[in-house]
Amino acid sequence: MTAEKKGYVISTETTCDMDRSYYMENGINLLGMTYTLGDREYDSASEDTLASKEFYQLVRQGAMPKTAQVPVEKAARSFAALADEGYDIFHLAFSSGLSGSYQACCIAAEDVMANHPGTKIRVVDSLAASMGQGLMLNYAVTLKNQGLALDELADRIEAEKLHFCHNFTVDDLNHLHRGGRVSKMTAILGTALGIKPLLHVDNEGHLINVGKIRGRRQSLDWLVAKMAEKLGDYQNEVVYVSHGDCLEDAQYVAGLVRKRFGIKNIVIGDIGPVIGTHSGPGTVALFFMGETRNI
Repeated sequence: MTAEKKGYVISTETTCDMDRSYYMENGINLLGMTYTLGDREYDSASEDTLASKEFYQLVRQGAMPKTAQVPVEKAARSFAALADEGYDIFHLAFSSGLSGSYQACCIAAEDVMANHPGTKIRVVDSLAASMGQGLMLNYAVTLKNQGLALDELADRIEAEKLHFCHNFTVDDLNHLHRGGRVSKMTAILGTALGIKPLLHVDNEGHLINVGKIRGRRQSLDWLVAKMAEKLGDYQNEVVYVSHGDCLEDAQYVAGLVRKRFGIKNIVIGDIGPVIGTHSGPGTVALFFMGETRNI
């Protein structure tokens, strides 16, 4: 028996790095990616996931976590449960340039639609990460609250997603070396000289090293300088700053944004264990909407 249609649900993954209360308050269907520390695997969407501060403390002590994408079966179970209740689904997936979760969710969506005639599932590749994906999620929530239908919302996100700008800096080059972003020699020399890499997420959703600068404060200033270059005519009502257990640095960046652009609504959040596995402690990222995300 086909369930009575009830509209659509917004779905995403924990890679948005939004506060858990946000997902609950907005009725978001949440898929958790997993990460492993030692011989224990954690689901980042479950209540027993590590708090960010505890996670980074373990990493600073030498823990070497690993992550895994959302499996097809897990996404299919989640989508099927919603379809059984009569819901269509808009799923905002973690960047295909950083993970296979988007492809897994597409396969799951096709499978669920085949077994639930009349159910529509739109999966959009966010080409985004951390609170950049979170900012896009918040945009989708706003559009849904404005009354946009599923296809209208999905089409709008597709049209706008390359205007969600991501700029990062990290404090520890060794995590970038582990992820293959810089060579071992670069990590050793850069750390010794106080060199801080400057990164962004490009139009293909890849994390790209676009430069380097000497000194932590200078790297944080760079984030805001790049925002000034990219804003164009976009008026940001909200800007997101995420951090890897370095709240004071995130607050410094937020203060610069507030002073330079007059933006009052700045949300500061933790980079969770899944993204933090690859970026490490001391990462600061600035997310906003602008004319272009490419540097």
